[in-house]
Amino acid sequence: MELEVLSTQPSNGQPPELVFVLLHGWGANYRDLMPLTPMLNLPSCLFLFPNAPFPHPHVSGGRAWYALENDNEGLEESAQALYRWLLSLEDTTGVPLAKTFLGGFSQGGAMSLDVGLQLPLAGVVCLSGYLHFQPTTDRHPFPPTLLCHGTLDNVVPISAARVAKETLEKVGVSVQYHEFDIGHEIIPAEADLIHDFVLQQLKKS
Repeated sequence: MELEVLSTQPSNGQPPELVFVLLHGWGANYRDLMPLTPMLNLPSCLFLFPNAPFPHPHVSGGRAWYALENDNEGLEESAQALYRWLLSLEDTTGVPLAKTFLGGFSQGGAMSLDVGLQLPLAGVVCLSGYLHFQPTTDRHPFPPTLLCHGTLDNVVPISAARVAKETLEKVGVSVQYHEFDIGHEIIPAEADLIHDFVLQQLKKS
């Protein structure tokens, strides 16, 4: 399974110093999160946007990482494809995984947690997402993780984010957690948090 990928080159015109992979949600596609890049204000960053491998059952042009309507069918295949592709990035981008971030929205956020916490990444970001695997301490050390969620989210309830935070912290994940009085959406305040989170992790590397 090969992933189709769009990219946005560093806005400073220089070779990338870091990579940020962003995963769209269920029913969207790889163009959905591209407008987020100027809000993140990371001029030395190469942004990569993979397209989920499966067509959405109801949205024309929409994609899915796995079938929410059919007991998460395709999840394992998607996770394996994303994992292999992420491992190949060092060779294709020239940027080490230690300076590569993985993030996503909703179903893409769930994929970011599932796959990203298995890799030596600089950080993982989950926006309005959830945890669909049970992490264990044998994967430690984990990348630091940023979780953001809306208390008014009627698609993925806030309880999913709170469970994810508690579960991840129990196995040793360093979690930054933020709630907002918003629905199932991304707001500029979250982009500011992501910006700060990325710079914090780069200072440590």
